[in-house]
Formats: sequence, structure tokens, C-alpha cells
Amino acid sequence: MKKVLITALTALSMIGLAACGSGDSTSGELSEDLLKVGVTAGPHEQIMEKVVELAAEEGLEVDMTVFTEYVMPNVALDEGELDINSFQHKPYLDNFKEERNLDLIEVATTVNFPMGIYSIGLSDVAELQEGDKVGLPNDPTNGARALILFEEAGLLTLDPEAGVTATVNDITENPYNLDFIELEASQIPRQLDELAAAAINTNFAIEHGFVPTEDSIFIEPSDSPWVNVLAVRTENKDDVVVQKFIDIYHSDEIKQFIEEQFEGSVIASWE
Repeated sequence: MKKVLITALTALSMIGLAACGSGDSTSGELSEDLLKVGVTAGPHEQIMEKVVELAAEEGLEVDMTVFTEYVMPNVALDEGELDINSFQHKPYLDNFKEERNLDLIEVATTVNFPMGIYSIGLSDVAELQEGDKVGLPNDPTNGARALILFEEAGLLTLDPEAGVTATVNDITENPYNLDFIELEASQIPRQLDELAAAAINTNFAIEHGFVPTEDSIFIEPSDSPWVNVLAVRTENKDDVVVQKFIDIYHSDEIKQFIEEQFEGSVIASWE
């Protein structure tokens, strides 16, 4: 069943009670008949609603809690109020775990909200010319994601040590001598006609009328580091019910639902 939206304040109260010893749900193997799953509102919620339906047919009850921000789903998972969550990509999870010293782990990929390279006048990244202006988001997370995308497209080479924290200063090779222009992510679609091409986040691309899989001239692969994941407490990563849940999520029915519901703006990560 689906719970009401959890605000940060309510969730904090809930976690406080758990910390005071309202159960031992943070230890031991998970129940094979019931899973408490946390998601964020929006596409993750919509997909999970379908998963709940299919799980019920397999004799597994999925109790879904919907959050409206990105902190509490991991805190609630760590405290045992959730058994699994679905809302984040691995770089976010890794950073969150390190900052808060949490023993969580990803067990499967889910969907990708692919960043793409878009252009008004070009149909392929190979058409970029010497010295062209190319836009990318100016915030650290999306900027690094865009640079990795440009590298995937063969437009530049990054210092391999930079990883998901890459900045323009980590560009080691720029064979086309492209001029990389850092802009506010939400404004890039409106400034696209002033650029040869630009990396645009899915949500802003959709707002501007683009369909990522159709209108981008290059798009993130499904196995990009930014693909979203299912996370559990490390002690539960091999539990039977976790694998059962993954199998349901990775079913043909869920993939078809994603394709029909989101029409390319959200992409299933599995074949």
C-alpha cells in the first residue's frame, strides 16, 4: 500500500522514534513476504506503483513510502524504517554514505534520466567545428556529468583521476579546441541558439519540448555512472527477498511501462 507523502519534519520524528529502540529492524534477514520501500515523488513513485502491483501477484507485499526530498530516504533506510530505496544515482549514494558514515550499498540499477547533447543546427557531434562554443551546466555535479558525456562523445579527454568530480580544469585534450561555456543548467535550452551544442539535463530538456532519445545528437549510455540504483543496508544485500524484488523491477512488464509512460525521457537500465 502507498503511504502519504513524508515531509522532512515528519520523517525526522519517525527516525527519532526508531533510534529510541522501537524495534530491531536494522538487523537480521528481511521478511520474504513484506518489503518497506522508499521512493521520491514523480517518476520513481509512478514506476514503483507498477512494481507494487506485480509484486502482489508474486505474493510479496510492498509497502511504499513517498518522500519529497533526497536526504530522508537514505537516513530512513539506515535506521531500519525502510528495507530498500529507489531515488538516487550511485555518485550521490557514495557521497552520502561517506559524509554520514552509513553502511548502505547499491544492489541493482533501475532507470536513467539521460543527459544529452543537443543542437539547433547539428545532427551529429561529428559536425562540430574547430573553436565552436559548447554549453554545459555550471554546477559541480551536472558540470562533471556533462564533461564525462563530452568525453564519451569523443570531444575531449579528461584526467582519469577526476572521475565524477571533473571540472573544465581537468580537460587534458581538446582536439577541436572547443570553447566550453558554463551556464546555469535551467537556462541552457533558452541559450541553445547561441551555441553550437550543449549538454542539457533531462528535466530541462523536456520542459523545452525535447524528447531525449529522439532530439539529442548524443545521449548518455544506459550504464552511465549516473544511472539510478536500488539501495539496501549492506547486511541485507544477499537476502532472498531483495533478489526477488530486483527480478520484479527488471521484468519486461516494468520496462514496457517505462517506455510507454515516459516516451524516452526515462530509460530502463536493463536489457
